Amino acid sequence: MAFDLLANTWNAVTLWALRHGPLRPRELRDRIGGISPKILTETLRRLEHNGLLTRHAYAESPPRVEYALTALGRTLLAPIETFGAWAHEHGDEVLAAQERTEGP
Repeated sequence: MAFDLLANTWNAVTLWALRHGPLRPRELRDRIGGISPKILTETLRRLEHNGLLTRHAYAESPPRVEYALTALGRTLLAPIETFGAWAHEHGDEVLAAQERTEGP
């Protein structure tokens, strides 16, 4: 189960986007970039289901919803940052290995 949380790229990206505080869905899409509303909704539901974020609906007109990390969700920020640093440091090596195995 834990591996499933990081196996989906959008999970880590969404958690990272929420690291500075609550955001509305549109703000999340703007911050993330390249994610469709449908995929964002699925990702938010999955992360909420797993206890990594909360959804707060305000009783306003028009309705307003914000998402925020839970304490459990915050525990994933350090591993996500570490993985990102590793990818930045070794990305060229990974691409070179992929090119070698793809052949002509």
